[in-house]
Amino acid sequence: MRLMMREAAAPTIALFASLSTLVCCALPALLVTIGAGAVMAGLAANVPGLVWLTVHKAALFIVAGALLLGAGVAKWSVRNAPCPIDPDQARACMRMRRAGSFILGVAAVAYVVGGFFAFFAADVLL
Repeated sequence: MRLMMREAAAPTIALFASLSTLVCCALPALLVTIGAGAVMAGLAANVPGLVWLTVHKAALFIVAGALLLGAGVAKWSVRNAPCPIDPDQARACMRMRRAGSFILGVAAVAYVVGGFFAFFAADVLL
């Protein structure tokens, strides 16, 4: 059970943290860039957490980065752990490993895209 926690749960938590960086920084930049400033204003008025995330983006990126790093360390530490001998359980184990790696990769890409829009493109686009 502990192995499964490292295989999929940690990358999933990191994915949710990384997606919050997209909501905080990439979504507003995208909406303003495509000319949907009124939609952005409506979102900011109706979703107060969006403004809070944007104001605290440095802390958000630190927490998301720490979760992403922790998930990566957890995946790395069990990379050579044996799967069960039972063929069905072994297939499930390998499927969980691939799924966890995919989720971790998506989380890393989301984190990088969010960081780009938060700290580099925000000055250029907005």
